[in-house]
Amino acid sequence: MLDEQRSASRRPASSWRKSSYSGGSNGNCLEVDDARTTTVPVRDSKIPDGARLTFPAAAWSAFVNEVRVRV
Repeated sequence: MLDEQRSASRRPASSWRKSSYSGGSNGNCLEVDDARTTTVPVRDSKIPDGARLTFPAAAWSAFVNEVRVRV
């Protein structure tokens, strides 16, 4: 997991994306790098070089699908 985090920090900024629902007005956004196949790193958009949480891709997909159902 740590190696993937290091690799993610060296990736171009364009591989990170914010949700289309973020709006960007208050700056409280999460960004995800979901171009990976096995894990999905998540970070605070205000602190791009800060800590990241890394989730198994299947768990992240299940989470996103559940949120979509409830929104």
